[in-house]
Amino acid sequence: MPVVICVGGQWGDEGKGKVVDLLAETAAMVVRSQGGNNAGHTVVVGEREYRFNLIPAGILHPKTTCIIGNGVVLDPRVLLSEIEALEAAGADLANLVISERAHMIMPYHPVLDRLEEQARGDDRLGTTYRGVGPAYSDKVRRIGFRVGDLQKLRFLEKKLEFVLPLKNDILGKLYGAPPFEVAAILEEYTGYARRLERFIQDTFPLTHGALARGEEVVLEGAQGTMLDLDLGTYPYVTSSYPSAGGCLAGSGIGPRHVRQTLGVYKAYTTRVGYGPFPTELTDGLGDRLREVGHEYGTTTGRPRRVGWFDAAVARYSVALNGIDAVALTKLDVLDDLETIRICTGYRSKGQAHDHPMANISHLKHCEPQYEDLPGWRASTAGARRYQDLPPAARAYVERLEALLQAPVTHISVGAARDQTIIRAGGR
Repeated sequence: MPVVICVGGQWGDEGKGKVVDLLAETAAMVVRSQGGNNAGHTVVVGEREYRFNLIPAGILHPKTTCIIGNGVVLDPRVLLSEIEALEAAGADLANLVISERAHMIMPYHPVLDRLEEQARGDDRLGTTYRGVGPAYSDKVRRIGFRVGDLQKLRFLEKKLEFVLPLKNDILGKLYGAPPFEVAAILEEYTGYARRLERFIQDTFPLTHGALARGEEVVLEGAQGTMLDLDLGTYPYVTSSYPSAGGCLAGSGIGPRHVRQTLGVYKAYTTRVGYGPFPTELTDGLGDRLREVGHEYGTTTGRPRRVGWFDAAVARYSVALNGIDAVALTKLDVLDDLETIRICTGYRSKGQAHDHPMANISHLKHCEPQYEDLPGWRASTAGARRYQDLPPAARAYVERLEALLQAPVTHISVGAARDQTIIRAGGR
């Protein structure tokens, strides 16, 4: 069973990029399984910071094949810009592969994304306007365009002649927006076809060949479980499935190959956009943690909302994903705190809840139940072994293990590759 699934256990931005980069060092393959350029990962190597939107974070290891999987929706313009930036920084993209089954974001998708969000008024969701939701919607409606269509331009043109009038009707009649033209889109995407041709493949034989040889394959999830379309804080969620099940579907790999599901959690909690956030800190402490933790979106630059660690959310995602190991990131951000709080559950309308409720209004207005632990008031940035951590920091980690009922095998105490503690069960 050579597959390791790496998923976010909160609302995304947990530091999966660093964890995937670490796993990719010994993996034969990394597959990005869902999402689009509304998500991003950051990896720090030496003095250089690499930012990823679509390309798997394992690409910095030249022997690791990195696949943009069938569950991803990609904007060719954004992808080409990312390729150029990485190559200019000295990265070798010879092992990058794009599944011909991945769907594309078309020029009208970001426009519809923005117009639909604006039409919601006070009920807006906080989307990134990248066109990801409308692209997934077209995928489900079976009027989407796949990367493989770039290799069949006559077919692309024929499909555009059918789909574009539908989109122009919505743009014009509903929003009063200008129409798109078939010829202009065809010319634009013909250019993308020439530049992306070298990366496009049928990825099924690649992934299943690696599995047959017993080579390690890492499935890289984007975003986090609480943004899952079915299981998250709907409707304040993303348009795909950033859970372990979504990773399998988005890579074309069956569950019998899975050896481990690694959940990545920040040592506190953040989320971007609107929606319920029971442990949110809206005071000066929240501002302080945001600045110390550099809590601004990799893709958008938007400030993240910050709160205490929510063990009810974390326990829920452990159960939903079958998480059997935990990577805890940004422990160092808590170094200066005198007291650290953990939310262990909620009270709503006189009832206790040990997991997030599906009713958004109840979750939004619930009362978090907190447990207070002493802080360690010392730097953890130089720790390389678990024993190097202050006793109070170890007590915090071990309390999280007890609440999550899963072992913490990786602890990140800084952005650099070597600022990672690997405990028994990790690698």
